[in-house]
Amino acid sequence: MQPLQGVTVLDLSRVLAGPYCTSMLADLGADVIKIETESGDDSRNIAPFVENESIYFSIINRGKKSICLNLKNPEDQARFDSLCEKADVVVENFRPGVTKRLGIDEKTLRERYPSLIYCSISGFGQTGPMTAKPAYDIIAQALSGLMAATGPDGGPPTRIGESMGDVCAGMFASWSICAALFQRERDPHRNGCYLDVSMLDCLFSMQVTNLAQYVANDKAPSPIGNRHPLSAPFDSFQASDGKVIVAVITNSLFKRLIECMEMHELSSDERFTSDEQRCLHQGELKAIIEGWTSKYTVKEVCEKLDNAGVPASPIWDIKQLSQSEHAKERGLLLNMGSWRSPAQPVYFNGKKVANNQPAPKLGQHDNLIKR
Repeated sequence: MQPLQGVTVLDLSRVLAGPYCTSMLADLGADVIKIETESGDDSRNIAPFVENESIYFSIINRGKKSICLNLKNPEDQARFDSLCEKADVVVENFRPGVTKRLGIDEKTLRERYPSLIYCSISGFGQTGPMTAKPAYDIIAQALSGLMAATGPDGGPPTRIGESMGDVCAGMFASWSICAALFQRERDPHRNGCYLDVSMLDCLFSMQVTNLAQYVANDKAPSPIGNRHPLSAPFDSFQASDGKVIVAVITNSLFKRLIECMEMHELSSDERFTSDEQRCLHQGELKAIIEGWTSKYTVKEVCEKLDNAGVPASPIWDIKQLSQSEHAKERGLLLNMGSWRSPAQPVYFNGKKVANNQPAPKLGQHDNLIKR
């Protein structure tokens, strides 16, 4: 099943947010043509390398085609126009204003090709006082409020351990492109759409818990480590050989926890009779729970709580998950020969839809257009 088979995407983007978006479209069957300069996407030079190819680049450019064009050159602009005639989607993540200077902005292209869906991904959007500000993921995280709410309890703000601003913008872009394609199919005039995707806007909108606290109390959340700001016990706890996660958000789960711990007296303790009370006394509650978890290994704690129906887990690194039986059963990694690539995670009718073709060499598909 390839839901986007027959859809042609011209990918003018580079590095992460745009290529992540178009990689999701390629996984679903779209024909993605990557337009690069003669020096190529900068991410081709990002380590680590396997067989002289960047794994970073390869992961988010699997199954695409590569054509080299100098869009400042009138002849290459004409070649790009010939691609637009048959394209359904254009994706770009230049700094706002660059595409207009190149003559490939949304207004110019959609006047010629009204059915085109044009998606612009940027740090701060196409409008607003920050629109021209240079954007890297860490900048978007710092401005979004997410960094200010992340870090050790009472400690300094911390970047999340992945470029989530880029990744979530890529996800929202692919989602909006699919919605625009669906709308175009229902439009008798087959009009396209202009999509303005901002890394900052995406990061802001994803913070459901943080926004709930701000909207309700007019207070900005601050770093609190692994614990949940609205529920307890919901944190990491010390076992005899490491940390274990325990996540309890309802009274029924708390009842199961204290039964598993054989501390039935806690059910009538006024400090712990509701989620709100447990939050107010989370420090005292954590000490009690750690008095129990510290007697057992992480594995033993998880087994006891799993059997009791209480959400719990060890803290794995990405290698541990990748090598687990669950990852193998769910097909989290595609075999690409000398390396493995993460696959898009959704199953369609019980099957993983993914593209296991390698990333293209620079200019590998130049023969698709006349020189």
